[in-house]
Amino acid sequence: MKLRYKIASGFLLILALAITALAFTLSYTAECEPVAGVAEGAVTMKAVVNRCYGPPEVLTLEDIEKPSPADDEVLVKVHAAAVNPYDWHGMRGSPYIMRLGTGLGSPKQIRFGADFAGTVEAAGKDVTKFKSGDRVFGGAAGAFAEYLAVRENRAALIPDDVSFEEAASLPIAAITALQALRDKGKIEPGQTVLINGASGGVGTFAVQIAKSMGAEVTGVCSTRNVEMVRSLGADHVIDYKKEDYTQGGEKFDVIVDMVGNHSLSENRGVLSPEGRFVIIGGSKGDWLGPLMGPIKAMIMNPFIDHEMGLMIAHIDGDDLAELANLMERGELSVVIDRRYSLSEVPDAIRYSEEGHAQGKIIISLEP
Repeated sequence: MKLRYKIASGFLLILALAITALAFTLSYTAECEPVAGVAEGAVTMKAVVNRCYGPPEVLTLEDIEKPSPADDEVLVKVHAAAVNPYDWHGMRGSPYIMRLGTGLGSPKQIRFGADFAGTVEAAGKDVTKFKSGDRVFGGAAGAFAEYLAVRENRAALIPDDVSFEEAASLPIAAITALQALRDKGKIEPGQTVLINGASGGVGTFAVQIAKSMGAEVTGVCSTRNVEMVRSLGADHVIDYKKEDYTQGGEKFDVIVDMVGNHSLSENRGVLSPEGRFVIIGGSKGDWLGPLMGPIKAMIMNPFIDHEMGLMIAHIDGDDLAELANLMERGELSVVIDRRYSLSEVPDAIRYSEEGHAQGKIIISLEP
């Protein structure tokens, strides 16, 4: 017994030390590196750079070397970009677990931003979809800059009657909404869908996309956003300051949750017998805060009839084209809250972190 106790104690000690070492490694934040010089004679451009993890103050506007497109890339002159929660999570390296991919201590990718819209300036020799002069939008690292090199499978053409700002609003937010409803929610015409967080970047698109799929849509938002959400096509709008959707008694076939302000059990209580619960957002936190909902859902899934899980979107050229088609048909519109210049990106990120934006926050690079 004593030997077993010693072995167990030793194992637990080693496990505790390993967890402590991992926690220290993940949470370690290096000092910001000095601004790197540009090679003599290099063609430069303005770009927002993220050289270390931290608050918006770590972001700097620098002159860096203008990129050249690879064989499967296009070089885009950026006219507009858009802010997403993804940006400030990456800026802070939070939750810490994401640093396993983004970089330990400091970001591996110092270029900042993802959503863009602009004009193709040059195309690699293997590019077949686009040519110089085409108006395109999509998602790629480094969108908060005057120029961006992007693979052709991460971009799509902008319809003629859609502005650069409108197109830049789409990639991450609208693709998240589309893939959440279609791939995770698997909604069908006539089903009931609830969008919790209907006035935000993803939510405004989710309401419209669900309607385009033939669903009966209920949007949940604050008092000041009720009319806006209704104008997007929601059949029913719940003001969460006056009513709790988990206490209303109505059942939903799909719930898409950007907020995480109700427990999984509470949400299950308003799901239809074979309903689906799709998690997109959640509470803040450096450790497990944003991941607690998905972790609990993963544990519960084998023991319940409902499907519950986290939605992680991926940029796909075909889905971008589908969003462009929806806009061209008048089934998808963009709500823009505020506009900032490239030099004001830290202010834009700060506003986004507050969590009160109506629709999208735009970075404008047009004169």
